[in-house]
Amino acid sequence: MSNSSSITEFLLLPFADTRELQLLHFRLFLGIYLAALLGNGLILTAIACDHCLHTPMYFFLLNLALLDLGCISTTLPKAMINSLWDTRATSYQGCAAQVFFFFFLFSAEYFLLTIMAYDCYVAICKPLHYGSLLGSRACAQMAAAAWGSGVLSAVLHTANTFSLPLCQGNTVDQFFCEVPQILKLSCRESYLREVGFLMFSAFLGFGCFVLIMLSYVQIFMAVLRMPSEQGRHKTFSTCLPHLFVVSLFLSTVIFGYVKPPSLSSPSLDLVVAVLYSVVPPVVNPLIYSIRNKELRDAVRKVASRMFLNIDKFLLFLQK
Repeated sequence: MSNSSSITEFLLLPFADTRELQLLHFRLFLGIYLAALLGNGLILTAIACDHCLHTPMYFFLLNLALLDLGCISTTLPKAMINSLWDTRATSYQGCAAQVFFFFFLFSAEYFLLTIMAYDCYVAICKPLHYGSLLGSRACAQMAAAAWGSGVLSAVLHTANTFSLPLCQGNTVDQFFCEVPQILKLSCRESYLREVGFLMFSAFLGFGCFVLIMLSYVQIFMAVLRMPSEQGRHKTFSTCLPHLFVVSLFLSTVIFGYVKPPSLSSPSLDLVVAVLYSVVPPVVNPLIYSIRNKELRDAVRKVASRMFLNIDKFLLFLQK
């Protein structure tokens, strides 16, 4: 038996046992991480620099890119370091910090996706009221509410999870620290309070899901009533990327946390965790850029300027 006061570190689940595979995983995840940094960084720069993109939709997309950068930076760098240095250990304080930031960023992203669904609904179903309902002040307040709700949720779950006595050792069956895996280490009679908090969070998440679905029901009904096929195509091009992002986010998270116990195994849990913590931040910039011509053109301009500056710098070094 052990307790939380005697635990100074946790042991994370490794991606591989052999040194060759560990280095392969390091190179793979380094490439994925750099791709996420590049994709989201280009979107952030394009939206910030192009005044044509200073609208509510792109303001929320900028916040989404920031959250995606935070999400992948919370989990992947530590996993890469562990693979590179052939270690599994993470400190108690580091594990608590990872739980906090993971819960904060993922909760904020889900709330933000709900707000983005509302933005699509107002733009299509109430276009005459768009300026009054989604002015700059209202957008800032909604974004702040998403970030603030994420912080409150993370503080609640992190403080409660790490106040529980741990009786099942310090081995976490995941490549990063997350609440369900920490709960498996707690004393059976003590974790019910945190399970209650998780159920409350699930209830709030279901409420957000209902709001997103209601928004899209109204959107599709409005689109089907449009007489112009070109108008319908333009509307779908605007809203479908958000729907794809929501579907990717929810499907991976739901499968990760709601799958039957009979399907649970360390290897499968590892793959699913990669799907919901690593894949969305990498794929989201591609989804939005492919379907959105304005954003694609702005990203192309930023990328061309960036590569031009790199070429100039390399020529300068050669002199």
